[in-house]
Amino acid sequence: MTRTNKAIITCAITGGTHLPCMSDHLPITPDQIADEALAAAEAGAAVVHLHARNAEDGRPAWEPEVYAQFLSKIKQGSDVIVNITSGGTMFSFEERLAAPLQFSPEICSFNMGPMNLGTWRWRKALEDKVKYDWERQWMDKAKSVTYINTFENMEYIAKQMGDQRGTRFEFECFDVGHIHALKTLWDENWIKPPFFIQFVMGFTGGIQADPEHLMHMKQTADRLFGTNYEWSALGAGKHQMRIVSMAAILGGHVRVGLEDSLWYGKGVKATSNSEQVGRIKRILEELSIEIATPDEAREILHTKGADKVNF
Repeated sequence: MTRTNKAIITCAITGGTHLPCMSDHLPITPDQIADEALAAAEAGAAVVHLHARNAEDGRPAWEPEVYAQFLSKIKQGSDVIVNITSGGTMFSFEERLAAPLQFSPEICSFNMGPMNLGTWRWRKALEDKVKYDWERQWMDKAKSVTYINTFENMEYIAKQMGDQRGTRFEFECFDVGHIHALKTLWDENWIKPPFFIQFVMGFTGGIQADPEHLMHMKQTADRLFGTNYEWSALGAGKHQMRIVSMAAILGGHVRVGLEDSLWYGKGVKATSNSEQVGRIKRILEELSIEIATPDEAREILHTKGADKVNF
């Protein structure tokens, strides 16, 4: 597809995968998450993708009351689009949906199938660095956990969040088969275009962050959806800037943030989400690619508007 719209920068602020021991700059408290989101928006992000964490020890959290502590602050301080996750490898399906169902955001993430993130592989390298006991337990448990999304789950999300609440979706595809799963949802008339597809690349258990794989993902989506979709890409870890820059050149949108990578450059940890946003914004501008504002992103992604959320 040829670009007809400006590039949307999404910033994934904290996620539920990286551990506090991996970076002193990972946002944990509600104030930290809100401040990082607002700074990312100021730096050029049109969308912020949000997870919650326990303020005491950084453990991933799902409870709506934790989300409530930062959602209003973000809305009051910026016109950025809020995207609430529906993910979480260690949470039940009901727990994962609790915050999106209550707050009815403009966008929520929508994982397109099972996934093994492989965070148990960090155990040996991080053994002497952990700050909290739960971090070791989390990594140990990860080896026996598959992140599940059944078609029954996906039908429920589509109907409850899309049909009833008017929320649009960031369809996270960790592999080529997930793109075909998305086509199945369309064939069943559970979802309506235009679709916003996020190619998630570089995690253990999913497609790796190679240029050839990005091309294959895009070509597959082109064949299945034609002009009925917008797409973005993210690259995990060291692959972040290389993959998202390539995505932008190919006409896609981009996602950065400390959820996806803790790095600014080779051997240099990022000190903030806004630092990564600022870097990709400079790259896009050097490539003569215009950056979408939040309102322009709303038009591109057909969201319902910030006045129709429940926070």
